[in-house]
Amino acid sequence: GERLAALRLCEAAALDAMRRSLDRHGQLTPIVVFADGERCETLDGFKRLRAARALGWPEVAITIADVGDVVEAKVRLAELHQHRGLTDLEQGWLIRSLYRDDKLSQPEIARRLDRHKSWVCRRLVLVEALDLAVQGDVRLGLLAPRAAIALAGLPRGNQVPAAAVVIRRGLTVLQTERLVAELLEQPEAARATWLAQRLESPPAVSARRTTRTPRGDADGMVTDIATLLRVSARLQARLLGTPLGALGAPATELVLDGLSTLAPVLTALARTAATVLGQDQAA
Repeated sequence: GERLAALRLCEAAALDAMRRSLDRHGQLTPIVVFADGERCETLDGFKRLRAARALGWPEVAITIADVGDVVEAKVRLAELHQHRGLTDLEQGWLIRSLYRDDKLSQPEIARRLDRHKSWVCRRLVLVEALDLAVQGDVRLGLLAPRAAIALAGLPRGNQVPAAAVVIRRGLTVLQTERLVAELLEQPEAARATWLAQRLESPPAVSARRTTRTPRGDADGMVTDIATLLRVSARLQARLLGTPLGALGAPATELVLDGLSTLAPVLTALARTAATVLGQDQAA
């Protein structure tokens, strides 16, 4: 099971790299699990598990951690990543789960995690201040965790439209921090208009990156086909490797809305492609 998956990020690029590694080298490290009633729940190795599922593996190697309950499992999760490190958001999700779901006090959480209670308080405030839709963008890989942390400095009403600007324009973390600073300088009544103007601005392009202009219709079609092949393969891997329930309700709703819009477009494209291929064969 993946009961604790909501506490971890699983970026598509890392998942794809894990899938390639498993396909080429096999499973080198067992997945760490813990007993939860009659089933095993994943403690460490979510990417390995999802990649194995995407490859259609019928079984994986596991090692069972000796933990007494879910609370102890969450503490062990933090210990397992003490050196590799969880992101600030992942730490916040873990602390919020212990605080809200398991009803531990902040001093008790600090004691169990061997942290100062001010550290626990800061992480809890971070995730509680960040809009759930923005957290959903992070889980979907649309927004970098550090960019989301920068957006947490905004009032909740500004976070979602500001995140849309960051995603639409492809802003870096530094650019996101500048966006937040500039937005906070605006009068509160003018912020929505200011963000709407930024949303309509062209996507940010790195000075080191050059855009190749298609030489003609054929070149443009080939470029679009290559883009669709790459993006569709990545999306398929994400859909197969990540249970929607692990994303949380806001992110799941975003994915389902997107898929409902995408499905008829892909169907229409498939019909057009079949028509074109049929015309070519007839000619």
